[in-house]
Amino acid sequence: MSSNPQYLSGNEIRNTFLNFFAQRSHQILPSASLVPEDPTVLLTIAGMLPFKPIFLGQRTPEFKRATTSQKCIRTNDIENVGRTKRHHTFFEMLGNFSFGDYFKEQAIAWGWEISTQVFGFSPQNLVVSVFEDDDEAFAIWRDQIGVPIARIKRLGEDDNFWVSGPTGPCGPCSEIYYDFHPERGDENIDLEDDSRFIEFYNLVFMQYNRDASGNLTPLQNKNIDTGMGLDRMAQILQKVPNNYETDLIFPIIQTAGQIAGVDYHSSDEKTKTSLKVIGDHIRAVIHMIADEIRASNVGRGYVLRRLIRRVVRHGRLIGISGEFTTQVAETAIALSESAYPNVRQREAAIKAELQREESNFLRTLDRGEKLLEEIIQEVKQQGNTQISGESAFTLYDTYGFPLELTQEVAEENNLTVDAEGFEAQMEIQKGRGRDAHETIDLTVQGSLDKLAEHIQVTEFLGYTQSATTAIIEAILLEGVSQQEAEAGTQVQIVLDKTPFYAESGGQIGDRGYISGDGIVVRVEDVKKESDFFVHFGRIERGTLRVGDPVTAQIDPACRRRAQANHTATHLLQAALKKIVDDGISQAGSLVSFDRLRFDFNCPRALTVEEVQQIEEQVNSWIAEAHAAKVEVLPLAEAKAKGAVAMFGEKYGDEVRVIDFPSVSMELCGGTHVSNTAEIGVFKIISEAGVASGVRRIEAVSGPAILDYLNLRDKVVKDLSDRFKVKPEELPDRITSLQSELRNSQKELETLKVQLAIAKSDSLLQTVETVGDHKIIVAQLEDIDPESLKTAAERLLQKIGNGAVVLGSVPEADKVSIVAAFSPEVNKKGLQAGKFVGAIAKICGGGGGGRPNLAQAGGRDASKLPDALGQAESDLKSALA
Repeated sequence: MSSNPQYLSGNEIRNTFLNFFAQRSHQILPSASLVPEDPTVLLTIAGMLPFKPIFLGQRTPEFKRATTSQKCIRTNDIENVGRTKRHHTFFEMLGNFSFGDYFKEQAIAWGWEISTQVFGFSPQNLVVSVFEDDDEAFAIWRDQIGVPIARIKRLGEDDNFWVSGPTGPCGPCSEIYYDFHPERGDENIDLEDDSRFIEFYNLVFMQYNRDASGNLTPLQNKNIDTGMGLDRMAQILQKVPNNYETDLIFPIIQTAGQIAGVDYHSSDEKTKTSLKVIGDHIRAVIHMIADEIRASNVGRGYVLRRLIRRVVRHGRLIGISGEFTTQVAETAIALSESAYPNVRQREAAIKAELQREESNFLRTLDRGEKLLEEIIQEVKQQGNTQISGESAFTLYDTYGFPLELTQEVAEENNLTVDAEGFEAQMEIQKGRGRDAHETIDLTVQGSLDKLAEHIQVTEFLGYTQSATTAIIEAILLEGVSQQEAEAGTQVQIVLDKTPFYAESGGQIGDRGYISGDGIVVRVEDVKKESDFFVHFGRIERGTLRVGDPVTAQIDPACRRRAQANHTATHLLQAALKKIVDDGISQAGSLVSFDRLRFDFNCPRALTVEEVQQIEEQVNSWIAEAHAAKVEVLPLAEAKAKGAVAMFGEKYGDEVRVIDFPSVSMELCGGTHVSNTAEIGVFKIISEAGVASGVRRIEAVSGPAILDYLNLRDKVVKDLSDRFKVKPEELPDRITSLQSELRNSQKELETLKVQLAIAKSDSLLQTVETVGDHKIIVAQLEDIDPESLKTAAERLLQKIGNGAVVLGSVPEADKVSIVAAFSPEVNKKGLQAGKFVGAIAKICGGGGGGRPNLAQAGGRDASKLPDALGQAESDLKSALA
């Protein structure tokens, strides 16, 4: 290298960057949570994401200039972590932002100044790129900064043009690259050569709005969004060969190496890769848990669980046999706490979550790894290159192996996995957890993005008013902006102000009407897109036009039901903390008009007594008539008072606090009763697990109780009429019927076996002798798998030394094949499990089992004769 940048620690690089821009009138803002406001992404994936509403014109910025160090997580290329120099799941992005203030010239000048004068990079070590059509940026770099033309590279749209989506704000980029080998000259510079170049600073010039046709229109307010990768800067300034050997990660790697008894620098590449994966993933994990993400099988919880399990497995690969994640987490916490104090504040929760997930995974990992090893060996012995979807799903469902982990191990063994087959099996298991999925209407959001500069955000009046006069700001038909809409059409309406509560914090949107001069719109739902309230409904009468004055009126009965259920949710959480565990936290919720659902983190099922105590406690608080105290407070003051934050919610500097003194105090934007007595009564319907460590309580309260009781009464009356017994006699009658059914099923099974035996006995006349062995290969009609197995065992007993292969089609599109081999046949090298598995593939299936007895299945019944023919041929060939 021709230059010698000064050594700076990771913390010094971060502070130097932030202070540089703070001295230039930028407000230093704290990192946003890894749980983003943007509903279109699971995790915060970029430094600009917290400012996206500002860039889209949906929110007015408090400051014209800002600078941040934003923690980010990306897992789209997780397979490259540890294998390349710079891929990470967790990384920090340093950024400086201008919201309609300075633009290209100043951003470029400061980017060059901090790179050369502050971080000490020689201009000889820097190369810049610009968008191919951005002559303005090219000229600034050439004429004002003085970068030689040969070291300014024009790149295409894929590399140097930033977009927020198919439509909306966008603009060209300019990137600064560090050149490790300037002595190679300026001829044929290839910025894709990552052995020579590393991009460390990206300047985005947000200057256009792109419409649905791809047309670019200059923005009224142009913005700057930049990103400097902290890990990459540390690699350059600390003069190490990759990001993992910087002081941001390497101490974690050393801790893992000490636990495993290995030295990173003297290890082989495979061990180094595992150490890097542990170092990277554990950083991601501590920050995710610190931001109150809990491991589960859905959404961001699944991402967390997957990362923890990868850490555990790579620990095993380098020789760690026991639990170790909390030890490496301690090092990661110590490295991060100065910039992110919440990791130390949440240390106990981080270690508890890691310990629980690691111990649960270790309990099944041994068995799962052994089974996977057997599957891999079997696949290889059969000359195949793919693990079946059924096998992959068994590993997932029984042993907790994510598909990605099975794929990873398969890749290490030069095999693939039938992901399509796995997904087919997964579809059968799906169902739980789908209720919590939010559906985002991106077409509506896209249209609002374009309208944002021309309409004002919605003023919400629903805390104090049930009706208001308003002006129609926008009308959307299937997400497309319109000036008017006729009766009979489904529309989305944006008003300048509204009493309608928009779906948020688990509470569904209000229902009601929007009416005007000859206009009636039935509002069926309300959603909040950024700061706009979108009313979804159907025009029942009249023609709706933008600019029309209207009256917006909520359905008060629906609002009362939602209020009762929402307050009951708060009381339920307080009761759980009091009776079960004060450390319980919310993991999701639903507040609708007819019921409520509350998901909470708890490692065990509640007892019947606990559920009863919780229900009694909530009803006790309802009867005590606690009045609500609603305040808007600074966030720090609300937290100091002990207010509980709701899962997944984002809070500004000031927050709304719902306080039922001595009972519950939470930060919440939802609607609530003014006194607990208004709820009336509370009833728990069910308590069950929905994911590892996550339980769910479903309940009803208030007016919804009557609906629940009426439904139960109707069901009981219907059953009483059918069984011709009194309601109180129903349990005994059902028990009696269950006993009768079990007896009938046993009789049926006995008859099936007897039928199979009777049919199979006739096959003794078809026995063939091959060498010293006897074989029977035949198809039996309409025999279920279990009876077919019994028949094969019986036939083998009768013929003695030999082999029996039977096939049947017990129902449409279902094939069953059984193989029973004597010990003498096994000595010939034939194993029933492998034999029947290979035969079943002809019928589009698979299977296996023990060497002496095995069963397989298939889907193509038309191929069963071919499969049995092949079985007979293979047996004769092997036994002759």
